[in-house]
Amino acid sequence: MLPHQLSRGDAQDDAGRLAAAVVSAGRVAGLVSVGTAPVAVFAGARRHLERRKRHGLHGGMQFTYRNPARATDPSRLLAGARSLVVGAWAYPVPVAGCRPPAEDPNGVPAARPRGRVARYAARDHYRDLQSALDAIAAVVTAAGWRARVVVDDNGLVDREAARRAGVGVFGKSTVLLVPGHGSWCLLGSVVTDAPLRARWSGDVDAPPRVRSSRGACGRCTACLDACPTGALVAPGVLDARRCLAWLLQAGGTFPLAFRDALGDRLYGCDTCQDVCPLNRVAGRRTAGRDGSGAPDGPAPEGAGPSDDGPGAAAGGTADDPGEIDLVDLLESSDEEVMARAGRWYVAGRDPAVVRRNALVALGNTGRADDPATARVLGAYLGHPDPVLREHAAWAARRVGLLAGDAPGAPVALGAAGGRGTAPGDGPA
Repeated sequence: MLPHQLSRGDAQDDAGRLAAAVVSAGRVAGLVSVGTAPVAVFAGARRHLERRKRHGLHGGMQFTYRNPARATDPSRLLAGARSLVVGAWAYPVPVAGCRPPAEDPNGVPAARPRGRVARYAARDHYRDLQSALDAIAAVVTAAGWRARVVVDDNGLVDREAARRAGVGVFGKSTVLLVPGHGSWCLLGSVVTDAPLRARWSGDVDAPPRVRSSRGACGRCTACLDACPTGALVAPGVLDARRCLAWLLQAGGTFPLAFRDALGDRLYGCDTCQDVCPLNRVAGRRTAGRDGSGAPDGPAPEGAGPSDDGPGAAAGGTADDPGEIDLVDLLESSDEEVMARAGRWYVAGRDPAVVRRNALVALGNTGRADDPATARVLGAYLGHPDPVLREHAAWAARRVGLLAGDAPGAPVALGAAGGRGTAPGDGPA
């Protein structure tokens, strides 16, 4: 008998059993929270996207802003879709949060300037999330239904899907807060034509019930107060034109007004997450975990942290994949730069965007007495790309290697040497 030929009573029992099976499969695969929800248009999310886009708050960002009608209608992803299964994959985070730019944990100036990568992007945790959702989809298809896995896809507003499935609630920083893990999670969904009963499983006793950030965050405004550029213009409202995470992804010139605030960031920004009290509790809670997002103990087959592939460490150091040597990156070939970027979102997959970010970070972390800093900035002052030349000149002035405000002012390279062939424009 085919699934759609079951009697009403049998179908309800089958929907309950299948829901329990997919939720269990997700948990075994390493997801820290899994829930189901019926497919329906995300009307509220659509209104928010359209209104904020009209007001320019998207800052040119595409993703779900590109087509809000599509991104808020899961039925467009799979004909006849009836249910969503949504999961959260927790990624490892430091308990202490971010350290000051260009310093090690003891406050000693770094030997080489380093750029910071947001924790979610330091390794390819999306691959782990994909594998866990594939395990759910396999259970669904084995039961005779169709399924489509949706991960990091502009076809679905994943945070709203997760909220509807009971996986978490929105915080004032716009991120989803997963009970027991805060916002240190990646989200993904399985869209299926199987009718699934409401089901949830997570690392706490019950799914969250509050619907608003006011209920989740109370009077706390730590994230709004700490945002280095004031991008959180109201609880739950982000102005992407001021958001460092988005500006690091966008192409073109990095806004001059926000370059100082960028600090040592190379990709992403964790500030609003670092200061969140719920995230600090989550960091302490997960300090003993193995980094995969799965509970302590033997990892389930096929689950666990990724440690290979170009996006695994994203070019980080062996002891901290969330850091990248800026001089080394800037002196790398285009191919090497993009290999280090892995699955980062880079506008047009153009390595010049990563180089631009690195130049700003170098300007904020480099030192005038560092020969390596002087060498690489001197080289970029002769780069054929005018955008990179301008950012190199800003960085050189910032560290005290370039006098005055004019792009053609002399460079105090000293023993570091003169201007050389720019990386990305022939042999370095």
